[in-house]
Amino acid sequence: MKITTIKAYMLKEFMELYRTRLIVMVYLLPTMILLLFGYGIRMDVTHARVLIIDNDKSQYSNMLTSKFEHTKYFNAQVSQMDEQSALRLIKQAKKDAIVIIPSSFEKRLLHGQKSEIGVFVDASFPTRATTIESYIEGTVLDAASEVAKKSGLASKGLITLNQRTLFNQAMRDEDAIVPGLIGLVLLVAPAILAALLIVKEKEKGTIFNFYASPLSKGEFLFAKLFPAFLLHSANIFILFLLAVYVFSVPFRGSFMLYWLSSELYVLISLSIGMLISVITSRQVVAVVLTVIITIIPGFLYSGILMPISSMVGESYYEAHSFPVMYYNHIIYDTFLIGQGLSSEKNILYLFILTGFAVVLFTAGRLLLKKEMK
Repeated sequence: MKITTIKAYMLKEFMELYRTRLIVMVYLLPTMILLLFGYGIRMDVTHARVLIIDNDKSQYSNMLTSKFEHTKYFNAQVSQMDEQSALRLIKQAKKDAIVIIPSSFEKRLLHGQKSEIGVFVDASFPTRATTIESYIEGTVLDAASEVAKKSGLASKGLITLNQRTLFNQAMRDEDAIVPGLIGLVLLVAPAILAALLIVKEKEKGTIFNFYASPLSKGEFLFAKLFPAFLLHSANIFILFLLAVYVFSVPFRGSFMLYWLSSELYVLISLSIGMLISVITSRQVVAVVLTVIITIIPGFLYSGILMPISSMVGESYYEAHSFPVMYYNHIIYDTFLIGQGLSSEKNILYLFILTGFAVVLFTAGRLLLKKEMK
């Protein structure tokens, strides 16, 4: 290797990043993405506007109505309006859900007969509607359990449910979202920076210095990527500190596994940007292409919004063709679960990430031409 020439290229890259102020974006962009999306994405639904029409006005209907009050999940209002007027409020986006208690509610319960409760939910946003519907069902079941205890019907039950949540006991959105955002940030930010490294040389004409130099293609790519790799390696620790101390996400796993997989993942991200930089000839094209290739799969196939296990058909195979899925599995393990290297899947995913890094860097080296077209 031509150590002196490689060091000169690396020093030139550091100076160029400092001169163009891109070094500020290296740390500003990841921090902004984590803070904005970490505070902005909320899967939970609170203060849903629920209208309760109590046509029974009995002890049991009042018990059910009280379950919807004094909770952060509902802003409940009890009214005696007719059903059509209530549905009109949903159409006008003034209410999110309507609960209708029938007039014979208590009487049918005391006689052991089936009683139906009407529930109408605004499904303009299906995910939000499903969540509100689940909350209402849980509230009604809680009230039904209390009614059964008071009426003596619960003594006939032979099976009781003892439900516990694991890994995210408080059901915090931050615990579910922030680790996944680290995978998105470390995919997008390094790739965008690397996408500019070679294409800017083509636009300025300084790529001819490489053509005339004794450096091989592999040495040239190493000299271009290593400064960006060092800078983004610091982001691994910055994002960790933000997740743990700003968002209060627990860390239960191996920090060594987190650091090793993150360094490997940064190398993959840089290789993606470098590959785009090699095949394009304009900086604008390189940035737009990088954003399309990284941000869209980063959201869809990272497991932040939808579990990979629930995907079917082409989407399932597409998710497995992007590195973000494998990295996020390891990240969620290190933050929430803590299996570490005792998990065979974590070890397998580390090898898969290594394969991604080798294949992408090799592809960039093969596609880079050390000559004029």
